Amino acid sequence: MMPNAQKTEELIRDLLTTLGEDPARKELLQTPERVAQVLRELSEGYRTDMKELVRRAIFPVEHDQMIVVRDIRFYSLCEHDLLPFFGKVHVGYIPEGKVLGMGKIPDIVRAFSKRLQLQERMSEQIADFVMEAIKPQGVGVVVEGFHLCMAMRGHEQKDAWLVTSAMKGIFRRDARTRAEFLQLVKSS
Repeated sequence: MMPNAQKTEELIRDLLTTLGEDPARKELLQTPERVAQVLRELSEGYRTDMKELVRRAIFPVEHDQMIVVRDIRFYSLCEHDLLPFFGKVHVGYIPEGKVLGMGKIPDIVRAFSKRLQLQERMSEQIADFVMEAIKPQGVGVVVEGFHLCMAMRGHEQKDAWLVTSAMKGIFRRDARTRAEFLQLVKSS
């Protein structure tokens, strides 16, 4: 249960009243509880122990070729408007003696996306964490996000996608490595 779940439910009842609704209306009786549950799920990244997440999924290798996990779906909440943004993340790295179990890359993306977030920060957090966890030669992260705050609010840009990247190590220093990664991502 989310800390202060009852307080969250009370706040949602107050919000419904402020919006001009009657929280006692039959159709809204369960809304505060459901919204509290949604908020707990959408903020689970704050309660994820990142080191524990990957602790048993780091493996020694002699391989030093690029590894890319692409098209990882994510869902997050914009910290400015509390509206969803979602899309795909692509992560690549070149090992330096260690690799992450393939399923851990989506887990890392999920942990950082399940917070109030900015897409630009999330891109950096994912790259920094992979660098710290396995100390590869480099990491590249590209995030493609569709933001409902842009689609629904004042700008009403229904087809605009934000693309951000974070390049670390050899992905930042070597244009050929970066180009290879971006080509692999582009082919998705």
